This record gives sequence, C-alpha cells and structure tokens, in this order.
Amino acid sequence: MLVTTTPTIEGKKVIKYLGLVSGEAILGANIFKDIFASIRDIAGGRSGAYEKELRKAKEIAIQEMTEQAVELGANAIIGIDIDYETVGQGGSMLMVSANGTAAVIED
Repeated sequence: MLVTTTPTIEGKKVIKYLGLVSGEAILGANIFKDIFASIRDIAGGRSGAYEKELRKAKEIAIQEMTEQAVELGANAIIGIDIDYETVGQGGSMLMVSANGTAAVIED
C-alpha cells in the first residue's frame, strides 16, 4: 500500500478513486510521563515521552486508515492529512486523525 501526502504520484496514473478513508487514535497520557516530560521541558530538553506517544498514535491512525482502504480494494492512499489535537480535561489525552483518498493506481 502506497501512502502519500501528495495528491498525485509521479510516474503513476490513478485508475480509480474509491473515496475518503480515515483513522483516529486517542491515547491517554500517563501521569508519570507527564511529570518527567515537564521536568525535561523546563530543562530545555526534548520531551521523549510525548514524542513516543505521538508517534504511536500516528501509527495507529495510519494503520486504521490503511485497513479501510484495503477493504475498498485500494492499492494507494493519496492526499493524506494528519492532524494532532489534545482532548479531555486539561488536554490529558492525545488525538491523531489521518484522512486521505483511497485509490487504485497502475502497477
């Protein structure tokens, strides 16, 4: 499955558009990770705990979107948009949504 943010694929022709596919992931942030992330942020370092959670959520959202595309008979998803949001009381959860167009492209 070819997955791309671009609306076209260089050297490939889209044979058929199959429609919108999407995937979402919402992950709660662990309180201990929050404490350690805050300490690293104050010290000027990167927040590895949050980065890991964001990567995990993005992978889940893309996998869910890909599964929908496979069910439609697609071999590519084009024009993908990935959005990140915090939800819940005080932004206690991370939400990632991935949307794209399922398509059949020439081999």
